[in-house]
Amino acid sequence: MSLDDYILSLKNYKGFAGDIVCHRTIAPRLPIFADPGLKLTHDLGPLLAALGIPQLYIHQKRAIALIKKGVNTVIATPTASGKSLIYNLPVVDELLENSKSRALYLFPLKALARDQLDTVQHLLDLAGSPKIKAGMRPGIKSGIKSPKLTAAVYDGDITAHHKAKIRRCPPHILLSNPEMLHLAMLAHHHLWEDYFSNLKYVVIDEVHTYRGVMGSNMAWVFRRLLRICRRYGSEPVFIFCSATIANPASLAQKLTGLAVKVVDEPGAPSGQKEVLMMRGLEGAAQTAIALIHSAVARQLRTIIYTQSRKITELIAIWASRRAKGFADKICAYRAGFLPEERRIIEKKLASGELLAVVSTSALELGIDIGDLDLCVLVGYPGTIMSTWQRAGRVGRNGKASAMILIAHEDALDQYFINHPDAFFNMPPEKAIINPDNPIILKQHLVCAAAELSLKQGEPFLKDAQIQKAITDLEYQGKLLRSREGGIWYSARKSPHREVSLRGTGNTIPIFLEDTQQNIGNIDKHRSYFETHEGAVYLHGGKSYAITVFDHEKGVVEARQRDLPYYTRARSSKSTTIIQQLDSCIVQGTRVGYGLLRITEQVIGYERKLTATQKSIGIVPLELPKLEFETQGIWIEISDEVRDKIESDRLHFMGGIHAIEHAAIGIMPLLVMTDRNDLGGISTPFHPQIGKAAVFIYDGIPGGLGLSKQAFDKAKDLLEQTLAVIVSCPCETGCPACVHSPKCGSGNRPIDKFSAKSILEMILTDNHTLSRENAQKLKVLGSEKPDQGSESMSQSKPDLKYGVLDIETRRSAQEVGGWNKAQRMGVSCAVLYDSSSDEFHTYLQEDIESLCQHLQRLDLIIGFNIVRFDYKVLSGLSSFDFHGLPTLDLLMKVHEILGYRLSLDHLAQQTLGCKKSADGLMALEWWTQGEMEKIIEYCTQDVRVTRDLYRFGHENHFLLFKNKTGHQVRAPVPW
Repeated sequence: MSLDDYILSLKNYKGFAGDIVCHRTIAPRLPIFADPGLKLTHDLGPLLAALGIPQLYIHQKRAIALIKKGVNTVIATPTASGKSLIYNLPVVDELLENSKSRALYLFPLKALARDQLDTVQHLLDLAGSPKIKAGMRPGIKSGIKSPKLTAAVYDGDITAHHKAKIRRCPPHILLSNPEMLHLAMLAHHHLWEDYFSNLKYVVIDEVHTYRGVMGSNMAWVFRRLLRICRRYGSEPVFIFCSATIANPASLAQKLTGLAVKVVDEPGAPSGQKEVLMMRGLEGAAQTAIALIHSAVARQLRTIIYTQSRKITELIAIWASRRAKGFADKICAYRAGFLPEERRIIEKKLASGELLAVVSTSALELGIDIGDLDLCVLVGYPGTIMSTWQRAGRVGRNGKASAMILIAHEDALDQYFINHPDAFFNMPPEKAIINPDNPIILKQHLVCAAAELSLKQGEPFLKDAQIQKAITDLEYQGKLLRSREGGIWYSARKSPHREVSLRGTGNTIPIFLEDTQQNIGNIDKHRSYFETHEGAVYLHGGKSYAITVFDHEKGVVEARQRDLPYYTRARSSKSTTIIQQLDSCIVQGTRVGYGLLRITEQVIGYERKLTATQKSIGIVPLELPKLEFETQGIWIEISDEVRDKIESDRLHFMGGIHAIEHAAIGIMPLLVMTDRNDLGGISTPFHPQIGKAAVFIYDGIPGGLGLSKQAFDKAKDLLEQTLAVIVSCPCETGCPACVHSPKCGSGNRPIDKFSAKSILEMILTDNHTLSRENAQKLKVLGSEKPDQGSESMSQSKPDLKYGVLDIETRRSAQEVGGWNKAQRMGVSCAVLYDSSSDEFHTYLQEDIESLCQHLQRLDLIIGFNIVRFDYKVLSGLSSFDFHGLPTLDLLMKVHEILGYRLSLDHLAQQTLGCKKSADGLMALEWWTQGEMEKIIEYCTQDVRVTRDLYRFGHENHFLLFKNKTGHQVRAPVPW
């Protein structure tokens, strides 16, 4: 049957009576062709003719002209508008002119790069064929044989031998992905010198996906790429291809720091598209299954998009079980599948062997999955941009197609179901990135320093936030500053593998129990919520029970089991305001914006029957707390409002909890995000604010700038939240207004009417806030001053400190090991007293006098004093040496650098002096009775330790030589 028949039968089906709320037809768009003639070095007309392209569209010609002029360009036109031809033609033109030139094609997914390889190589083969070349006017010299133009994929799936071959002889066009650029190319740029020195074009496909965490990471990857290119003398032109978004130029500029021109007027045609919106009265998942069965029975090729990995698996399982005749025609597809699993599915879908695939956003991008007929959205994707991007995956080549949106019960879906005009008229959103995210910023500064040492005077280092980050990294021992202070080196040779571009943490593997068979991967933070012991993990249509979750080692093991239930984590949260950055008055309340510290702990999980979603019990868990810093807003609720709510016998906590859920649900209307990128906490009393508050924050450590956008539209946020609650027909609250699918407390307590009353009071109360409320919030418990600041090094002017060192009578070997140091005995102890500026010597029989002297001092300083000197002395006295205020220089240096340095090394590099002897010589002197030599040696060690302390106190660093032979600083905050 045709697609029209499918739509007609769908609308006439009695089971969907009242379910379809809107059906609109989007008319086909006719092509707008450009005038003939391209301003390229070569006449590529014969090449276009060979490709079956008689004429270019207007956006193609304009973009090619900009690129050829050397202008960084972003093309933001709908799916299937011929964007790949735009970047391929200037690249081919350049390669025909100069075969030494190189181009980098960057795709967000490995599958996309591999999908494009054959197309690109075919184009290069055509361009290099004698027949085509004969028709090209300039640049082709008869009798001169030009080299074959080549393309290759460089990703993690090719062999080490193949990688080495590509590095030695790079292809003209290299197709890769962000991780390979970050981990393999930039990290080892010295192996790619010829490639980077001849790099002319960098193509970034699907640039709209570089938003949020990934985009913030990629902004630094591209800055590092430009830094490497400039090192080798190249300035490549950047070409960005994007789906339709509101800010393509500013996104590209933020990603690279370069000026960019935008081309966004589409000239390509598109087929007619039928768009239906359904309430999903039987539940979105059940409605989707009915649509799948009907489509597969009619041989309509269908893609179904869901909002989570779990529901993807569940719909595929349910659809296959209920249509056994078509079970092999339906499949799930999502991130977390192994690469080989994904490739098999892609091929089966493109060939028509599969008729329906249920996918997360993993198939939103342009992987070749053939010509599809029908797109089903199980829930609004979260952005208008993603909605039309997904719709664009069906009906290519001018074919008619259909998109069906089945609403979930949450607020945003219901908003569009009740306001279809808003859905069809809503403009695309902005893609937001935050390169200033402090976690991301610091990670990439360390990577940049490992690639090329950071040097004072580099333009990007002048930024105040970057300077602060560098100082922090110094004190964390991740950057090492040169003796003169103008160069920073990475403390590690290869820090790149600790940076996850698609998240702020690492992924961990999931193994089949008692085997090394990897069945999937999961983000470490997510693992606490989805792969704790007892969790049900769904993968490839199978269910697994998690049997081992070792959060410290990053080990997850699972056993395959057919279970009738799924699990959902329960958690508790709290928040601390680190710093208020801004505030505003909205009618009768204050909204704040600032930096927050979020503490969350998984305290249990709920089991819910798969068939009915009915809860069958909660299992307690004891997992460690997760803590991160981010950006957020908070809505203050005055005591007057609380008193009124409670006097009306409404549930105040249930009311603010409902406001939190409703506000998070509606925020994607104001900010390009998914509700899963946000978190919230409602508290009846927050000690720093002094009253009740509702917090909404970026769910990513460091923040992404989402909360700042919401703060700028605070009045709209509160008004939209109230509108959602008021317009929902339910009586006590539901997922369409105040329930959240990811609430850590199971949507308890919730009071919809209380939420409505609170918001109405806030938004209709124009009274002047009290003087106390109007004062700027003073955050309690302010943070420590920045490490390395002058204030940290200020000591009491009358501080009496002592510097202690001891020599022993016996070696570790003689007493049975270092763990028995208390048996070593003392030949002598030397204590420098700053109050008298004298060195005092104590023998073993004088230990009690030494203890009395130590008690008179404000600070005891030593080198390895805590682990060694105090342990030796404890074998001779019951005095509590570890209770003394102590500064162990070795421990402090180790805390910063992560490894130990000897006293002799630090003395030579910092002070230019050596130790006079060593411990073994002192033991030999003891056996020979040479006490004067032992005391002289011990005194010299005390003098060196004292001078190191003084140098560090005055200069805030000590000097040492790192593994590469550079003399660098070890920052010391004493």
